[in-house]
Amino acid sequence: MDIKSLDLFLHLANSLHFSKTAQAKHVSPSTLSRCIQRIEEEMDVCLLNRDNRSVMLTDAGVMFKLFAQQQLEQWQLLKNAVKQNKSELQGKINLYCSVTAAYSHLPPILERFRQLHPQVEIKLITGDSAVAVEQVLEHQVDFAITAYPEAFPARLRFIQLAEIPLSLIGPVIPCSVTQQIKQPKVDWKKVPFILPEHGAVRHRFDIWYRQLKVGKPFIYGIVAGHEALISMVALGCGVGITPDVVMENSPVRDRVRKLKTPTALQSFDLGICCYKTRANEPLISAFISCVKN
Repeated sequence: MDIKSLDLFLHLANSLHFSKTAQAKHVSPSTLSRCIQRIEEEMDVCLLNRDNRSVMLTDAGVMFKLFAQQQLEQWQLLKNAVKQNKSELQGKINLYCSVTAAYSHLPPILERFRQLHPQVEIKLITGDSAVAVEQVLEHQVDFAITAYPEAFPARLRFIQLAEIPLSLIGPVIPCSVTQQIKQPKVDWKKVPFILPEHGAVRHRFDIWYRQLKVGKPFIYGIVAGHEALISMVALGCGVGITPDVVMENSPVRDRVRKLKTPTALQSFDLGICCYKTRANEPLISAFISCVKN
Protein backbone atom coordinates (compact mmCIF):
# COMPACT_ATOMS: atom_id res chain seq x y z
CA MET A 1 0.00 0.00 0.00
CA ASP A 2 1.15 3.56 -0.66
CA ILE A 3 0.82 6.96 1.01
CA LYS A 4 -2.15 7.93 -1.16
CA SER A 5 -4.03 4.79 -0.12
CA LEU A 6 -3.34 5.48 3.55
CA ASP A 7 -4.55 9.06 3.09
CA LEU A 8 -7.77 7.88 1.46
CA PHE A 9 -8.40 5.34 4.20
CA LEU A 10 -7.75 7.86 6.99
CA HIS A 11 -10.19 10.36 5.48
CA LEU A 12 -12.82 7.63 5.10
CA ALA A 13 -12.20 6.43 8.66
CA ASN A 14 -13.02 9.96 9.85
CA SER A 15 -15.92 10.75 7.52
CA LEU A 16 -17.45 7.23 7.46
CA HIS A 17 -19.01 8.26 4.17
CA PHE A 18 -17.72 7.01 0.79
CA SER A 19 -19.24 9.83 -1.28
CA LYS A 20 -17.89 12.58 1.00
CA THR A 21 -14.38 11.13 0.96
CA ALA A 22 -14.44 10.56 -2.79
CA GLN A 23 -15.52 14.16 -3.37
CA ALA A 24 -13.00 15.61 -0.90
CA LYS A 25 -10.11 13.59 -2.33
CA HIS A 26 -11.13 14.05 -5.98
CA VAL A 27 -11.50 10.36 -6.80
CA SER A 28 -14.48 8.37 -8.00
CA PRO A 29 -16.44 6.26 -5.46
CA SER A 30 -15.44 3.13 -7.40
CA THR A 31 -11.75 4.07 -7.21
CA LEU A 32 -12.07 4.66 -3.46
CA SER A 33 -13.86 1.34 -3.00
CA ARG A 34 -11.17 -0.55 -4.92
CA CYS A 35 -8.46 1.14 -2.85
CA ILE A 36 -10.09 0.02 0.42
CA GLN A 37 -10.55 -3.49 -0.97
CA ARG A 38 -6.84 -3.69 -1.88
CA ILE A 39 -5.83 -2.65 1.64
CA GLU A 40 -8.16 -5.25 3.16
CA GLU A 41 -6.74 -7.93 0.84
CA GLU A 42 -3.19 -7.03 1.84
CA MET A 43 -4.16 -7.05 5.51
CA ASP A 44 -6.30 -10.18 5.05
CA VAL A 45 -8.90 -8.66 7.37
CA CYS A 46 -12.10 -6.61 7.14
CA LEU A 47 -11.47 -2.98 8.13
CA LEU A 48 -14.96 -1.59 7.48
CA ASN A 49 -18.47 -2.87 7.98
CA ARG A 50 -20.57 -1.23 5.28
CA ASP A 51 -24.09 -1.48 3.92
CA ASN A 52 -26.36 0.81 1.91
CA ARG A 53 -26.90 3.13 4.89
CA SER A 54 -23.79 3.24 7.02
CA VAL A 55 -20.03 2.66 7.29
CA MET A 56 -18.42 1.57 10.55
CA LEU A 57 -14.85 0.69 11.51
CA THR A 58 -14.19 -2.82 12.70
CA ASP A 59 -11.80 -3.39 15.61
CA ALA A 60 -9.07 -4.02 13.04
CA GLY A 61 -10.14 -0.85 11.25
CA VAL A 62 -9.63 1.20 14.41
CA MET A 63 -6.12 -0.22 14.78
CA PHE A 64 -5.33 0.43 11.12
CA LYS A 65 -6.63 4.00 11.39
CA LEU A 66 -4.04 4.69 14.11
CA PHE A 67 -1.34 3.08 11.94
CA ALA A 68 -2.33 5.17 8.92
CA GLN A 69 -2.31 8.36 10.96
CA GLN A 70 1.16 7.62 12.37
CA GLN A 71 2.55 6.73 8.93
CA LEU A 72 1.21 9.91 7.33
CA GLU A 73 2.62 12.02 10.15
CA GLN A 74 6.02 10.33 9.77
CA TRP A 75 5.89 10.85 6.01
CA GLN A 76 5.22 14.56 6.53
CA LEU A 77 8.07 14.83 9.03
CA LEU A 78 10.42 13.13 6.56
CA LYS A 79 9.45 15.49 3.74
CA ASN A 80 9.93 18.49 6.01
CA ALA A 81 13.33 17.22 7.19
CA VAL A 82 14.50 16.86 3.59
CA LYS A 83 13.26 20.35 2.76
CA GLN A 84 15.23 21.82 5.67
CA ASN A 85 18.36 21.43 3.56
CA LYS A 86 16.99 23.94 1.07
CA SER A 87 17.61 27.66 1.44
CA GLU A 88 13.90 28.52 1.39
CA LEU A 89 10.89 26.83 2.89
CA GLN A 90 8.73 25.10 0.32
CA GLY A 91 5.50 23.16 0.49
CA LYS A 92 1.85 23.84 1.19
CA ILE A 93 -0.18 24.95 4.19
CA ASN A 94 -3.89 24.16 4.33
CA LEU A 95 -5.90 26.72 6.26
CA TYR A 96 -9.60 26.81 7.22
CA CYS A 97 -11.61 29.84 8.38
CA SER A 98 -14.92 31.62 7.98
CA VAL A 99 -15.48 34.11 5.15
CA THR A 100 -15.40 36.95 7.68
CA ALA A 101 -12.12 35.84 9.25
CA ALA A 102 -10.62 35.65 5.75
CA TYR A 103 -10.77 39.44 5.49
CA SER A 104 -10.88 40.53 9.15
CA HIS A 105 -7.97 38.68 10.79
CA LEU A 106 -6.17 36.56 8.20
CA PRO A 107 -4.73 39.20 5.77
CA PRO A 108 -1.95 40.60 8.02
CA ILE A 109 -0.85 37.06 8.96
CA LEU A 110 -0.63 35.94 5.33
CA GLU A 111 1.11 39.15 4.32
CA ARG A 112 3.88 38.57 6.90
CA PHE A 113 4.18 34.90 6.02
CA ARG A 114 4.38 35.43 2.25
CA GLN A 115 7.03 38.10 2.62
CA LEU A 116 9.21 35.67 4.58
CA HIS A 117 8.33 32.45 2.73
CA PRO A 118 7.25 33.24 -0.85
CA GLN A 119 7.77 29.64 -2.04
CA VAL A 120 5.12 28.19 0.29
CA GLU A 121 1.66 27.66 -1.19
CA ILE A 122 -1.35 28.64 0.94
CA LYS A 123 -4.55 26.69 0.29
CA LEU A 124 -7.47 28.50 1.93
CA ILE A 125 -10.79 26.79 2.60
CA THR A 126 -13.73 28.84 3.90
CA GLY A 127 -16.82 27.56 5.68
CA ASP A 128 -18.76 27.49 8.92
CA SER A 129 -16.46 28.42 11.81
CA ALA A 130 -18.37 26.00 14.08
CA VAL A 131 -16.67 23.04 12.36
CA ALA A 132 -13.19 24.57 12.21
CA VAL A 133 -11.74 22.46 15.04
CA GLU A 134 -13.06 19.28 13.41
CA GLN A 135 -11.21 20.18 10.21
CA VAL A 136 -7.91 20.14 12.12
CA LEU A 137 -8.73 17.01 14.14
CA GLU A 138 -9.59 15.10 10.97
CA HIS A 139 -6.32 16.21 9.32
CA GLN A 140 -8.19 18.06 6.58
CA VAL A 141 -6.18 21.23 7.27
CA ASP A 142 -3.04 22.27 9.12
CA PHE A 143 -4.54 25.36 10.78
CA ALA A 144 -8.03 26.70 11.48
CA ILE A 145 -9.26 30.05 12.75
CA THR A 146 -11.90 29.34 15.36
CA ALA A 147 -13.63 30.50 18.51
CA TYR A 148 -12.19 28.84 21.59
CA PRO A 149 -14.75 26.11 22.37
CA GLU A 150 -15.97 25.04 25.79
CA ALA A 151 -14.24 21.67 25.40
CA PHE A 152 -10.99 22.31 23.55
CA PRO A 153 -9.07 19.11 22.60
CA ALA A 154 -5.91 18.70 24.68
CA ARG A 155 -3.90 17.58 21.63
CA LEU A 156 -4.43 20.93 19.90
CA ARG A 157 -2.70 24.26 20.46
CA PHE A 158 -4.65 27.54 20.49
CA ILE A 159 -3.07 30.92 19.74
CA GLN A 160 -5.36 33.84 20.56
CA LEU A 161 -5.91 36.53 17.95
CA ALA A 162 -8.62 38.68 19.54
CA GLU A 163 -11.50 38.85 21.99
CA ILE A 164 -14.76 39.02 20.02
CA PRO A 165 -17.85 40.70 21.52
CA LEU A 166 -21.34 39.54 20.62
CA SER A 167 -24.50 41.53 19.94
CA LEU A 168 -28.18 40.79 19.63
CA ILE A 169 -29.36 42.20 16.31
CA GLY A 170 -32.73 42.84 14.70
CA PRO A 171 -33.98 44.08 11.34
CA VAL A 172 -34.34 47.72 10.35
CA ILE A 173 -37.11 47.24 7.78
CA PRO A 174 -40.76 47.58 8.92
CA CYS A 175 -42.05 44.09 9.73
CA SER A 176 -43.71 42.11 12.49
CA VAL A 177 -40.33 41.38 14.11
CA THR A 178 -39.52 45.10 14.24
CA GLN A 179 -42.86 45.74 15.94
CA GLN A 180 -42.16 43.04 18.53
CA ILE A 181 -38.72 44.35 19.52
CA LYS A 182 -39.97 47.95 19.70
CA GLN A 183 -42.34 47.13 22.57
CA PRO A 184 -41.43 48.67 25.96
CA LYS A 185 -41.32 45.15 27.39
CA VAL A 186 -40.31 42.58 24.77
CA ASP A 187 -42.03 39.20 25.02
CA TRP A 188 -38.90 37.18 24.19
CA LYS A 189 -40.63 33.81 24.02
CA LYS A 190 -42.67 35.06 21.04
CA VAL A 191 -39.77 36.70 19.19
CA PRO A 192 -38.45 34.49 16.34
CA PHE A 193 -34.73 33.68 16.59
CA ILE A 194 -32.26 32.79 13.84
CA LEU A 195 -29.59 30.57 15.38
CA PRO A 196 -26.33 28.89 14.34
CA GLU A 197 -26.54 25.11 14.41
CA HIS A 198 -23.76 24.76 16.98
CA GLY A 199 -20.51 26.35 18.09
CA ALA A 200 -19.42 29.06 20.53
CA VAL A 201 -22.14 31.57 19.61
CA ARG A 202 -24.92 28.98 19.92
CA HIS A 203 -23.57 27.98 23.34
CA ARG A 204 -23.59 31.61 24.48
CA PHE A 205 -27.12 32.10 23.16
CA ASP A 206 -28.31 29.11 25.19
CA ILE A 207 -26.75 30.58 28.35
CA TRP A 208 -28.16 34.05 27.64
CA TYR A 209 -31.67 32.78 26.91
CA ARG A 210 -31.80 30.60 30.02
CA GLN A 211 -31.05 33.70 32.07
CA LEU A 212 -34.22 35.32 30.70
CA LYS A 213 -36.32 32.57 32.35
CA VAL A 214 -39.16 32.91 29.83
CA GLY A 215 -39.48 29.33 28.61
CA LYS A 216 -38.33 27.81 25.35
CA PRO A 217 -37.20 30.12 22.52
CA PHE A 218 -39.21 30.45 19.30
CA ILE A 219 -36.67 29.25 16.73
CA TYR A 220 -37.50 30.48 13.23
CA GLY A 221 -34.49 28.91 11.56
CA ILE A 222 -31.06 27.34 12.07
CA VAL A 223 -28.21 28.27 9.73
CA ALA A 224 -24.60 27.33 9.09
CA GLY A 225 -22.43 30.44 9.37
CA HIS A 226 -23.01 33.87 10.88
CA GLU A 227 -23.03 35.59 7.49
CA ALA A 228 -26.23 33.74 6.58
CA LEU A 229 -27.71 34.56 9.99
CA ILE A 230 -27.24 38.30 9.48
CA SER A 231 -28.81 38.13 6.02
CA MET A 232 -31.92 36.43 7.39
CA VAL A 233 -32.21 39.00 10.18
CA ALA A 234 -31.87 41.79 7.60
CA LEU A 235 -34.78 40.25 5.66
CA GLY A 236 -37.01 40.49 8.73
CA CYS A 237 -37.15 36.76 9.51
CA GLY A 238 -36.18 37.21 13.15
CA VAL A 239 -33.44 38.34 15.52
CA GLY A 240 -30.13 36.70 16.28
CA ILE A 241 -26.86 36.83 18.19
CA THR A 242 -23.75 37.39 16.11
CA PRO A 243 -20.10 38.39 16.55
CA ASP A 244 -19.63 42.14 16.11
CA VAL A 245 -16.81 41.58 13.62
CA VAL A 246 -19.15 39.62 11.32
CA MET A 247 -21.82 42.29 11.45
CA GLU A 248 -19.32 45.12 10.85
CA ASN A 249 -18.03 43.38 7.71
CA SER A 250 -21.42 42.24 6.42
CA PRO A 251 -22.72 43.69 3.11
CA VAL A 252 -26.15 44.07 4.80
CA ARG A 253 -24.87 45.74 8.00
CA ASP A 254 -26.98 48.85 7.27
CA ARG A 255 -30.14 46.73 7.34
CA VAL A 256 -29.67 45.42 10.88
CA ARG A 257 -29.26 47.13 14.22
CA LYS A 258 -28.01 46.21 17.67
CA LEU A 259 -30.65 45.61 20.32
CA LYS A 260 -30.50 46.19 24.03
CA THR A 261 -30.38 42.94 25.99
CA PRO A 262 -31.82 42.26 29.45
CA THR A 263 -28.60 40.44 30.39
CA ALA A 264 -25.07 40.77 29.02
CA LEU A 265 -23.74 38.55 26.25
CA GLN A 266 -20.46 36.76 26.92
CA SER A 267 -17.66 37.42 24.40
CA PHE A 268 -15.36 34.69 23.09
CA ASP A 269 -11.67 34.32 22.19
CA LEU A 270 -10.82 33.98 18.50
CA GLY A 271 -7.61 32.23 17.57
CA ILE A 272 -5.75 29.79 15.37
CA CYS A 273 -5.43 26.13 16.31
CA CYS A 274 -3.19 23.30 15.13
CA TYR A 275 -1.80 19.99 16.42
CA LYS A 276 0.71 20.36 19.26
CA THR A 277 2.75 17.46 17.93
CA ARG A 278 3.38 19.34 14.66
CA ALA A 279 4.68 22.55 16.25
CA ASN A 280 8.32 21.75 15.39
CA GLU A 281 7.67 21.08 11.71
CA PRO A 282 9.38 23.86 9.70
CA LEU A 283 6.26 25.02 7.85
CA ILE A 284 4.05 24.86 10.94
CA SER A 285 6.63 26.60 13.12
CA ALA A 286 7.14 29.37 10.54
CA PHE A 287 3.41 30.02 10.27
CA ILE A 288 2.99 30.09 14.06
CA SER A 289 5.76 32.69 14.28
CA CYS A 290 3.86 34.94 11.87
CA VAL A 291 0.67 34.49 13.88
CA LYS A 292 2.39 35.51 17.11
CA ASN A 293 3.95 38.58 15.50
